[in-house]
Amino acid sequence: MKFEVTILGSSSATPIYNRNPTAQLLNCNEKFYLIDCGEGTQQQLIRYGFKASKIDYIFISHLHGDHYFGLIGLLSSMHLNGRIKPIKIFAPAALMEILSLQFKHSETVIRYPIEFVATTADVPLQIFENNDLTVHTVILNHRIPCTGFRFTQKKRLRKLIVDKLEAEQIAVEYFPLLKRGVDLTLPDGRVLLNKDYTTDSDAPKSYGYCSDTLFDESYFASIQNCDTLYHEATFLHDMLDRANQTHHTTALQAAEVAKVNGAGKLLIGHFSSRYKTLQPLLDEALGVFEHTQLAIEGVTYTI
Repeated sequence: MKFEVTILGSSSATPIYNRNPTAQLLNCNEKFYLIDCGEGTQQQLIRYGFKASKIDYIFISHLHGDHYFGLIGLLSSMHLNGRIKPIKIFAPAALMEILSLQFKHSETVIRYPIEFVATTADVPLQIFENNDLTVHTVILNHRIPCTGFRFTQKKRLRKLIVDKLEAEQIAVEYFPLLKRGVDLTLPDGRVLLNKDYTTDSDAPKSYGYCSDTLFDESYFASIQNCDTLYHEATFLHDMLDRANQTHHTTALQAAEVAKVNGAGKLLIGHFSSRYKTLQPLLDEALGVFEHTQLAIEGVTYTI
């Protein structure tokens, strides 16, 4: 099953040449989940060949503009392009007030339903579930209420050994039971032990998203053992005082978070516009956690 994330924006606070404010697109089994929506997100979707019409779920971490200023434009374009199916938004409650005010004063009546789910930044909760995955909030430590998100695949059904089933002429109507792990006795008396005709499915994977936060052990329990962890790394560690002042993290600290919490690999992003080249941030993180990559815009990472 496809489980991957494409980086649409990796800059913090302000856009700079070739780097846009935060946005990511998660693809789980061809269902698309937009994570944050900084300015220019819909242009990035077009640039990298994604259709906004395929996005049914949007997750906004907090209400600093570099994480949601692109949302009004995206929702408006969906309206103008004839969308009628609902879209579900998970975000701080005040965002609905912002959206309503914008639509009110532009005299825009969105033609599709917006299903709004207010998030809270006090305790981690499961906020979403479908057949493919679950989503839990991660309570971060930023200057305003802020949540990260953990996307976890659901365990898939067992895999059929099709060649063996066909060779023994097992009727297809028994396949669903076998995929669910059931042992069967056929009308002709044959016993099918599930372990002989199926194999286990792949272990579910998880993607942790930590947008803006001070280095703080309070959120560690929510991100343990992620296969891929995205963590902001706004500054180099020589600017630790500035990171603490603004409730952000250094590249070194992001790597420490990944190492301590058993991440399979680490993506760092949300880079300050002061850094025209990103290699020093990567080098700093690699010194602590060797499985670190830069979150590069337009690149798709398999989780």
